[in-house]
Amino acid sequence: MTEIGHYIDNARVAGTSGRSQPVFNPAIGQSEKSVALASVEEVNAAVASANAAWSNWASTPALRRARILDRFKMILWERADQLAEVISSEHGKTHDDALGEVTRGLEVVEFAVGAPNLLKGEITENVGTNVDSHSLRQPLGVVAGITPFNFPCMVPMWMFPVALACGNTFVLKPSERDPSASLLIAEWLTEAGLPEGVFNVVQGDKLAVDTLLEHPDVKAISFVGSTPIAKYIYETGTKNGKRVQALGGAKNHMVILPDADLDMAANALMGAAYGSAGERCMAISVAVPVTDKVADALVEKLVPKIEALKVGPAADRASDMGPVVTKAAQEKILGYIDKGEAEGAKVVVDGRGFKAPQGYEDGYFVGPTLIDDVTPDMTIWKEEIFGPVLSIVRRNSYADAVDLVHAHEYANGVAIFTRDGDAARNFGHEIEVGMVGINVPIPVPMAFHSFGGWKQSLFGDHHMHGPEGIRFYTRLKTITTRWPTGVRSDPEFVMPTMG
Repeated sequence: MTEIGHYIDNARVAGTSGRSQPVFNPAIGQSEKSVALASVEEVNAAVASANAAWSNWASTPALRRARILDRFKMILWERADQLAEVISSEHGKTHDDALGEVTRGLEVVEFAVGAPNLLKGEITENVGTNVDSHSLRQPLGVVAGITPFNFPCMVPMWMFPVALACGNTFVLKPSERDPSASLLIAEWLTEAGLPEGVFNVVQGDKLAVDTLLEHPDVKAISFVGSTPIAKYIYETGTKNGKRVQALGGAKNHMVILPDADLDMAANALMGAAYGSAGERCMAISVAVPVTDKVADALVEKLVPKIEALKVGPAADRASDMGPVVTKAAQEKILGYIDKGEAEGAKVVVDGRGFKAPQGYEDGYFVGPTLIDDVTPDMTIWKEEIFGPVLSIVRRNSYADAVDLVHAHEYANGVAIFTRDGDAARNFGHEIEVGMVGINVPIPVPMAFHSFGGWKQSLFGDHHMHGPEGIRFYTRLKTITTRWPTGVRSDPEFVMPTMG
């Protein structure tokens, strides 16, 4: 069985800890590989490599750093299919979905290629008599990324391209459930000309995470995952003096007003709820139709579309939706459907009895599920299911719908479907959620904007990529300068005013 190891000093390195765990193909429910789990010493070796490389990389002109990322971008573009196949084999998402993930990650690389423009400082002449001030944005040093299973390519690319463009070196700790993509990315960065030690990968579990959080040479941590872990990452990292951005869970709502184009809304919900088997932090898991009339009409449009979805392995390119990532995830999602029914919700389309295609009977499949008459006191509204389950929570008015969204502890993404410009504008301004879509179901910002939620969906002050990414991965320094002019003055003991 192939063991997936680490990547240190521009080379694959076998694990030496003696610890490993299986990597499953979710479509068949069988282990095809194993992944090494790093020891403290192995994590320290990756950090030491990055630390040794940092000084030279930081002093490399930003334009040269950008050119390396530009070469990596072209490699990524040309080999996207290869990376997508690796993602599908370990995550389970369809090939087209995996290809879309690679494309969205590539967009951040494209943004990072232009980052030198955003690293420019400011200068003011004569802030005082013969005194000038200018500011610089300088890299932090060694930074680390801890990334989730659902986007093994895209989420790391929210982080490292911007970090590298800014002059930092990077240690990636990917999910142990689908680790292979990280090694391809590392090899392609090396091929693009990235110097030794600038980008390292350590596979691992909580031991590797804690070692990064506590290591004195790691200056910043970026994380995406569940809210309990995001909170732990933030609290532990900041306690150890690190800059931290930790993105947590989500429960994203789509409000459908009576004047909305229902065909447009129903089609949008299909992709937003069931794409990637619902394993997206920006998935729409709650539809909020305003009035029973809208709700009834929406359900009528959704049911045949859901029943027509083709669920199968990524190997079948006609599949609309693949399996979920693990047996435990499958059982958890099925348990949520049971819980919703037990608490009084109506299961309209039931994914619990889904029969997988021949040859894939042991895969971790859950059929697309639609649950109506969900209320805010139910578990399936309160908790993030992270599977192909769409809940319908009926509301009587726009104000009731807004109150429902505000009542939830998560505030990652939200959408509204309407033809009313006034309602749309008010919603965009008043809703207390980090990312808002107006007739857009999954409002993931483009790379030159920044990604992040509010409330329990984000711990830290900076969102990811875009201008916020530049600010997170750099420190601001201001230099005030006066040169001798031949004029001497007596010492002053009051606060200088630069007048």
